[in-house]
Amino acid sequence: MLVKEENWSNIPLLHIVDETLEDSNIPAVIFLHGFTSAKEHNLHYAYNIAKKGLRVILPEAHLHGVRDEGLDEVQLSLRFWEIVLTSIEEMGILHRELIEKGVHKIGMGGTSMGGITTLGCMTAYPWIDAATVMMGAPGYVELAKAQIAQFENRGFKLPISDEERKSLLETLAIFDMTKHRQKLNKRPVFFWHGEQDTTVPFEPTFNFFNAAKKDYKETPERFEFISDPTAGHAVSRTGMLRATDWFASYLNE
Repeated sequence: MLVKEENWSNIPLLHIVDETLEDSNIPAVIFLHGFTSAKEHNLHYAYNIAKKGLRVILPEAHLHGVRDEGLDEVQLSLRFWEIVLTSIEEMGILHRELIEKGVHKIGMGGTSMGGITTLGCMTAYPWIDAATVMMGAPGYVELAKAQIAQFENRGFKLPISDEERKSLLETLAIFDMTKHRQKLNKRPVFFWHGEQDTTVPFEPTFNFFNAAKKDYKETPERFEFISDPTAGHAVSRTGMLRATDWFASYLNE
């Protein structure tokens, strides 16, 4: 298995592929890491996905890993949506790079912030052929409002004006899958979420899944949700392996 550190259009990433398939145009999976994490923290996903005959791209998110700017967690939290929106924009760049390399079938997934970003990308990009959302959330506006309330309840004064807050929520609404459910367009999506998750709450994502199920009534196998009643904000091995199987079954068709 080859693991290469590369830089595509100024986006640092790890590129993982079976050495015998390196020069082929096999499907690719872009897999996104979580908040305060880094690209190499998802190598276990990449290894298992690449074993299925797929190419894997692990990008480094804005202000994370080798793109770190020395911010503490509070400072980083205040820029959470800037990070997500930057990633959505950068996925368009990675897509163009993959197309130039002859790769035309592309999946996307991620853990936590990476799962949140994946759902935002699905509102923006019809080229995503299959997705896995591990501990993600589709409701950008609802989540942002909850985060703002949490900050203010902890005594932090947000460094944005009311006008800037309104503008942020309007921007987030563009990528809010709960407001644009038709953008799923019956594409295969797998969700995994722990019911005890206090970081990205379980209920809103599960409620969205149940509402969107009716859009998949003719192909229910393409829309799946696994909940773990005892798990918090950490994906089980079972969930990770199911995600890798999901990519293999829909990208290797």
